[in-house]
Amino acid sequence: MKKLKMGLIGCGRIGSSKHVEAIIRNSDIIEAIAVCDVIEEKALKCAEKIEKDAGYTPKVYTDYIKMLDEEEIDFVAIATESGYHYEISIEALKKGKHVLVEKPMALSTKNMDEMIDISRKNNLKLGVCFQNRFNPPIVELRKRIENNSFTRINYGVASIRWNRDKNYYEQAKWRGTWRLDGGSLMNQCTHNIDLLQWMLGGEIDEVYGVIRNFQHPYIEAEDFGGALVKFKNGSVGIIEGTSTIYPKNLEETLSIFGETGTVVIGGLAVNRIQVWRFTNEDSHPFMNLPDPDTVYGSGHVPLYRDFYEAIVNNREPKIPGEEGRKAVEIVLAIYKSAIENKPVKFPFEFSAEQMLNFSEKWR
Repeated sequence: MKKLKMGLIGCGRIGSSKHVEAIIRNSDIIEAIAVCDVIEEKALKCAEKIEKDAGYTPKVYTDYIKMLDEEEIDFVAIATESGYHYEISIEALKKGKHVLVEKPMALSTKNMDEMIDISRKNNLKLGVCFQNRFNPPIVELRKRIENNSFTRINYGVASIRWNRDKNYYEQAKWRGTWRLDGGSLMNQCTHNIDLLQWMLGGEIDEVYGVIRNFQHPYIEAEDFGGALVKFKNGSVGIIEGTSTIYPKNLEETLSIFGETGTVVIGGLAVNRIQVWRFTNEDSHPFMNLPDPDTVYGSGHVPLYRDFYEAIVNNREPKIPGEEGRKAVEIVLAIYKSAIENKPVKFPFEFSAEQMLNFSEKWR
């Protein structure tokens, strides 16, 4: 089996945990020959963990441009601050590297389109880390949608009721900023928003949204967002996402309601079926699955393997740039709707950074 060489860019919270785990558990097909972080200590820790558990030592860099120029790598995984995803992806794609990028893939519609365009023109794979699509209950739900078990899907609800305190934002000053992050919708909620749009049909007519900053005055962005999403197939999506829940994370839940089916998937990371009702069927074995170790779930391992197979077999990854774009576009539409106080019709152009000019309109 051909082994691909990769570089990891960003060794912070998600890079040092789930990306390193995926690298180690896919060591039969992937070798991380280099890791990079502007803080050398973080990169060294990632390299040490890979050495311990995979049996080889990646080279450590603090400059990703230098890494791209010096190392013979097939693809990069980008797990930096959200606001840097675009520029690093573009640089890697221009240098002929396939790119697997964390969510959100970028913070503007224009930048996402440019990433997709360059990857297509250069015949390179662009994958996005919406790893919850690989959760076993989510896979089961998707099968039922594809075989028409719901007959018609009327509406769905994405509820993300989490807690992020001042200490969380103080750990990394980029969090909660419009230039590098966005608020709870963009950071904490895009995974479930992606699942909602994927299950309901993807093609959107318009979004009407509201955002607030209820209790995090020390960040620029929102800590609550709500929205109605009208899909072109007639289905309706409802989004409720917040980081204000007292005193700790409560739930991340996806609910799908159809003519002949009702499914609710919850748990720590949409990993456990809570309700499963179809004709002559009212239970499922995945109702008893344990929670994963973190809210990130365990989907990065199969996500990496899928991206590997997409490269070696020259096929689409299961979550290409066009798919990764959709949830971010919904969040940007909610932001735009909130400042304009009216529904946003698709398509449109907007960026999170534009919100810097409208702080008084929505707080």
